Amino acid sequence: MTNDRNVLGGELESCGTEPRTGFHRTGCCTTGPDDLGNHTVCAVVSKEFLAHQLRAGNDLVTPRPEYEFPGLRPGDRWCVCASRWQEAYEAGMAAPVVLAATHERALEVVSLEALREHAADVPADPSSLL
Repeated sequence: MTNDRNVLGGELESCGTEPRTGFHRTGCCTTGPDDLGNHTVCAVVSKEFLAHQLRAGNDLVTPRPEYEFPGLRPGDRWCVCASRWQEAYEAGMAAPVVLAATHERALEVVSLEALREHAADVPADPSSLL
């Protein structure tokens, strides 16, 4: 059992297991002192967000098996670095966010207002994000 909290003050919910996300690959956006990137924002990645990240030097598409990273496709839920999400937000390319699965530590970098502005449930048909 964990006592990690989400940005709404509740218990941190799972972000995703297909693919398994999280800095520690637990499916949750938990964090700790070894997570220097603050991988705490549970994003539902879109084509635009992935393209923006690639242009910014953060390749989230290419598989990296040595890091248990499968490469992402639009519609995947993934714990992204709070600073990377903030950069995308400032560029108008923010991915939708699952607030209940976003760790409270994200608030060290991103405002709750910005996260709420992009709050979204995962669509029943993720292909709508293509």
